[in-house]
Amino acid sequence: MPSLPQHPADLSFLAPSDKPADGLRALVERGMDRLPPPGSDTLGRWRMLAAVAAVDLSLVKLYEGHTDALAILGELDGPAPAQGSRWGTWCAEPRDARVELVGQGPGGARLWGTKAWCSGAGSLTHAVVSCWNAHGEPCLAAVALDQPGVHVTRVGWEAVGMAGSASVDVRFENAVATPVGRPGTYVARPGFWQGGAGIAACWWGGAAGLVQWCRDMTRDNADPHRLAHRGAMEVALDAGAAVLREAAAWIDAHPQDDAQQVALRVRAAVELSAEAVMRHAGRAFGATPLCRDARFARRMADLPVFLRQGHAERDLATLGRLSQNKGSAAWLL
Repeated sequence: MPSLPQHPADLSFLAPSDKPADGLRALVERGMDRLPPPGSDTLGRWRMLAAVAAVDLSLVKLYEGHTDALAILGELDGPAPAQGSRWGTWCAEPRDARVELVGQGPGGARLWGTKAWCSGAGSLTHAVVSCWNAHGEPCLAAVALDQPGVHVTRVGWEAVGMAGSASVDVRFENAVATPVGRPGTYVARPGFWQGGAGIAACWWGGAAGLVQWCRDMTRDNADPHRLAHRGAMEVALDAGAAVLREAAAWIDAHPQDDAQQVALRVRAAVELSAEAVMRHAGRAFGATPLCRDARFARRMADLPVFLRQGHAERDLATLGRLSQNKGSAAWLL
């Protein structure tokens, strides 16, 4: 295995499951959600994300959201999470789903509206939610999900891939919430792009799980074509690991700097690595495992959906503009 994960902890109690919520609960109960904050030991944080992703991508979707919420609350002096609580970070802002933050008086703030892409909504205890105040400013709020004003729907998720993440719509109707930070601080804080870069570690871990499956399947098989595909997968995985290590080192050396270019670069590079791994895995083994091996088929369905959390050419266009402003890419070396 390339040197990114180095399995920072024993995860033998985890297995791919139709109930990723159980895996998240187990990780939280063992205290394995208390990761180094971004900008300190970033590689250590990403190693844990990658290790969980190598087990189950729907699980790491919930785990990454939970650990991101803890980092946000810590960075913005939000409420201290209760022992055993499980959090989501629900900050997607599609045009047709917007949540309003109303009032901040003695009765507390209230949330109104529909939030889309709420991963794990049916199994979490709390969430950090992006919202908008009366002045049209972007805000954050922490909300407990076990209250009458929170309605978890069954709407908004039809995908086969990442089905376990259950990223459905949630309606808020006068739900009590606690504002977190000042308006605009969610995006303005250094941890925004540092955390955004960590998604690439999840993608890399998903690809690493595929490569490990292929290793297991070719251990006693000398078929030259399969071995050639496996070699190509190893190269792609190593390339992604190198970019992740470089990005983590840069973030730790510049914890207060804008990491947008670094984040977009590492996400684009790891996406290419993961796509190469999937392409070679499919060509090496054909349709049989896609149809008859649940572990392989699940990962081959999950990973493309997860990769589309990136914004493809929109991100590349932004990266091109930022690179032009910065001059030579050698500044990263």
